[in-house]
Amino acid sequence: MHRRKFIGISVAGAFASIASATGTRPDPPQGVSTPEEQQDSPQGKIRTYYVAADEVEWDYAPGSINGFTGKPFEGVAANFVNSGPHRIGKVYRKAVYREYTDDTFRHLKPRSSEDAYLGILGPSLRAEVGDTIRVVFKNNASRPYSMHPHGVFYDKASEGALYHDGVPMAKKPGGAVPPGGGNVYTWPVPERAGPGPNDPSSVGWLYHSHVEEMRDTDSGLAGFISVTRRGMARPDGTPKDVDREFFSLYLMYNENQSWYLEHNINTYCGDPKGVNKLKSGPLIEGTTFKTSNFMCAINGYLYCTMPLMAARQGKRVRWYVATMGDFNNYHTAHWHGNTVLLNGSRTDVLSLAPAQTLTVDMVPDNPGIWLYHCHVSGHMEMGMDVYYQILA
Repeated sequence: MHRRKFIGISVAGAFASIASATGTRPDPPQGVSTPEEQQDSPQGKIRTYYVAADEVEWDYAPGSINGFTGKPFEGVAANFVNSGPHRIGKVYRKAVYREYTDDTFRHLKPRSSEDAYLGILGPSLRAEVGDTIRVVFKNNASRPYSMHPHGVFYDKASEGALYHDGVPMAKKPGGAVPPGGGNVYTWPVPERAGPGPNDPSSVGWLYHSHVEEMRDTDSGLAGFISVTRRGMARPDGTPKDVDREFFSLYLMYNENQSWYLEHNINTYCGDPKGVNKLKSGPLIEGTTFKTSNFMCAINGYLYCTMPLMAARQGKRVRWYVATMGDFNNYHTAHWHGNTVLLNGSRTDVLSLAPAQTLTVDMVPDNPGIWLYHCHVSGHMEMGMDVYYQILA
């Protein structure tokens, strides 16, 4: 597998270099936090995250075995995961949000084994009603990206989106952060960003890049925000009345719209010059180059290759379930073996429209390894299937 290495650039270090070269000391860079900014405010906590857009080589189906069948990939599955003269296969360059330990962006914050299932998702950003989410963002990628949140409060400088709204571009620095650049997004969390009267103690929202929203999403940039009701968060932001949380993004990535399509063709196709990018065919069969690039994934994984999600029987489990994308991204999330509560109603299937997020609760009573998948038949055949485990 080809791997691309990235070296984090210190925002603070860059300003120190300027001072050394010029003999003057500039104002502190916008992307560097101070101890005072980390303290609680009268309105709530200021929760600071250090997030970068990084480019990686992403494997949609690690290993050589179809986790659903327990056999090597064959048939329709092989059309989506096997590379060839005119097929990219299962490894693509993508842009992903990754969390770092501080504003130098030199050290990735480790992701625990329990959270390995998050896959391609960015870090889970957490807050309680009354808090403020502060994201120090660094763009390590090769093109402009941003961070646009749903649900929370923001002004134009922290919206993370550009459009003709009469506001000068200079007042919207977070709308398109250039390669190598940075920005600080400040997102207060008012009451209307938290759970409503019929919601559980926390609700989920999405964040994603919004420079060219469709292509940015297909290139990989998305993550979740969770907001708890006032007084219901532990110090780390997780809800007090929940034992385990899971975040899942159902998304059919159209790699034909990715910013990295040409790189992926030249890197992974045996005969790049012979690739016919226009010829189409039945989407769910993946028989042409174009259709083979529709990756029907959960958290960036196909065919039950995602690291196992595990919870315990009788414990309180909360699921945040969302989708993004275009008209292909209407999904029906289905749990085998257990049921969930959606606003007080019992179900085992959720209907999702693009950019929608649903929050549901489960108290599992049925131990075992169970299928969790999209019940749209074509999406299931294309690999939108993973497992979750309930331990006795």
